[in-house]
Amino acid sequence: MTRQTFFRWIIAILLIAAIGIFIWFQTRPKPVKVVVKPVERGLVEKVVANTRAGTVKAFRRANLSPSLGGQIAVLDIKEGDKVKAGQLLIDLWNKDLVAEVALSKSEAEAAKAQAKATCLQAEIAGREADRLVKLLKTGAVSEEETDRAVTEANVRKAECEAAVASDKMSLSRVGVVKANLERTRLIAPFDGVIAEITGELNEYVTPSPPGIATPPAVVLIDDSCFYVVAPIDEVDAPEIALGMPVRVRMDAFGDRSFEGKVRRIAAYVLDLEKQARTVDVEVEFINQKDIKHLLAGYSADIEVILDVHKDTLRIPTYAVLDNKRVFVYHLDSRQIEERTIKTGISNWDYTEVITGLEAGELVITTLDREGIKDGAKAITNNGEK
Repeated sequence: MTRQTFFRWIIAILLIAAIGIFIWFQTRPKPVKVVVKPVERGLVEKVVANTRAGTVKAFRRANLSPSLGGQIAVLDIKEGDKVKAGQLLIDLWNKDLVAEVALSKSEAEAAKAQAKATCLQAEIAGREADRLVKLLKTGAVSEEETDRAVTEANVRKAECEAAVASDKMSLSRVGVVKANLERTRLIAPFDGVIAEITGELNEYVTPSPPGIATPPAVVLIDDSCFYVVAPIDEVDAPEIALGMPVRVRMDAFGDRSFEGKVRRIAAYVLDLEKQARTVDVEVEFINQKDIKHLLAGYSADIEVILDVHKDTLRIPTYAVLDNKRVFVYHLDSRQIEERTIKTGISNWDYTEVITGLEAGELVITTLDREGIKDGAKAITNNGEK
């Protein structure tokens, strides 16, 4: 073999080796880009959340309408007004009943005066009869005259009793007319705020007939106290007990949360068509200052706190597969290790680790990325290679 041929073979071998190295470099598995979080100690809560949005409600809400139909004569309120218990809200046209009340009062006064006069006459007749009975014993008067006087006294006494009964009947009639008058007046049953008014001055309002729903004339809401009612899945409901702490969040207040506690658990399961069966849970606010800016009807979400473990080992819940597997990233070897762990309580954010991990180890949270498996190379979110 000539020197020239030898060098050609050497060049060919080097060329083939270079091509092989290039192909290997281009086809070798590339490190997976992952995001990792350290295993740490902290607070973990076990919570139960509502399945659909809950609602803020006032403890008292009344849909009010007059007992009688009629024309609105007095309407001195407007929506948003604060009213006191016993305050007049709406007064229908009732001049006829007002006049009837005045007439019945006059008749009652006349009946009272008549009863007084009749009873005075009965008293006089009674004294006269007693006097004649005494004189009869002495023979000063005849028995016939005495008998006539006693009978007259008894008649007067009966007339007095009849007059007194008539007086009482007149007073009762006044009460009946007043009751009819009250039916034309709508009175606030409690302190609150006017939420809605249906009708205007001089318009005609009609009460709801039995079985037919009509809009109320006035909707009154007690804005001094609110609570939240939210549906909980029937599977989670048995774990909830009265008095348990609750965290309440509302869209109207962004990320702010409110402290509450369970005040009532519905006694039955609500079965709505095409929806999961749920149990309504009512939550009252703990701090009264939290309800100052609330409005009835706000949507709200609740988290009932079933259990709390403080200063426990925890990892992000979205780093756990099948409630028992995690992928650990080793910083020194840049490799991924699949590991089985034992978990404790958990929520949407954190899961408690009982065994299988130690504080400071790194767990992978981007489990949806292709190539994450035991033994694979990885690049962390910090740029490690």
